[in-house]
Amino acid sequence: MDYTIECSHPICVLNSEIKLIAIKTNKLTKKYGNSLAVNEVSLTVNVGEVFALLGPNGAGKTTTVEILEGHRTKTSGEVKVLGMDPSNGSTEFRSRVGIVLQETGIEQYLTAYEILEQFTNFYKTPRKISDLLEMTGLTEEKDKRVKKLSGGQKRRLDVAIGLCGNPDLLFLDEPTTGFDPSARRTFWDMIKKLKTDGTTVVLTTHYMEEAEYLADTVALMNHGELITQGSLSDLRISHNKTSITFKTDESQHQLPKDIKEIAVMSEGVVSISTENPTAVLSELTGWAISQGIELSNLEVSRQNLEDIYLGILK
Repeated sequence: MDYTIECSHPICVLNSEIKLIAIKTNKLTKKYGNSLAVNEVSLTVNVGEVFALLGPNGAGKTTTVEILEGHRTKTSGEVKVLGMDPSNGSTEFRSRVGIVLQETGIEQYLTAYEILEQFTNFYKTPRKISDLLEMTGLTEEKDKRVKKLSGGQKRRLDVAIGLCGNPDLLFLDEPTTGFDPSARRTFWDMIKKLKTDGTTVVLTTHYMEEAEYLADTVALMNHGELITQGSLSDLRISHNKTSITFKTDESQHQLPKDIKEIAVMSEGVVSISTENPTAVLSELTGWAISQGIELSNLEVSRQNLEDIYLGILK
């Protein structure tokens, strides 16, 4: 494989923990006239991981991913995907990359098996159709026409199509939009299985829970720039805050001064984000006891990915 390694020093090469790189960009930039869509984005995706690219609408995610997929050219900077320049659009590149778009236009009157039969014919060494059906949980539905499949089943068929060429790298764009909770969890388990099988996955999603459940590495973009990148544990350390919430009948101005300055109240629920939860809880409970006030539904929790995401974007 012609992947890049992070370090060529002999000591690094001998280290069993060295990671291969599936995607690496350096100061990737894309301009449309005077408009800057992507501004010097440098990111790394390791082989075999699920990488989640997050950000609000207009953050530059779609443009970045389209450049990585080879569907859009960069203005400047460096891009390597599986050791290749995606803009060249080589046959080797296309055969090693799978793409699952947010919306697809597959023929509704063909069966799932017939659809996969069509797409596997595009590749020299495709996956077996029976394997694709099994991987995506569609074996029992293989003879159903696409129009008869449920939304979740159609989305799994989209993934099966993306896997027809047995790719090393799979791009997933908003894969579970419109899913009910059960279908979403089933789909997540399928992505986990792909990772176990060695497929590198690049995921764009607006569901923070989805990214938190699936991703090894999370990157956040805003206004065309990469704001942060790291594992969820790394992000928690660098944005080390604890959430404290409780219900009270008291108004916010009656809270202790130090608490009032960092608290947000909405419909009787007080939310506090702090880097010093012990001190805050001590002052809060001391005040409640002295005033004879009940702090109902008191919860203390580490920030989840959504908390971190919203905090960074403030």
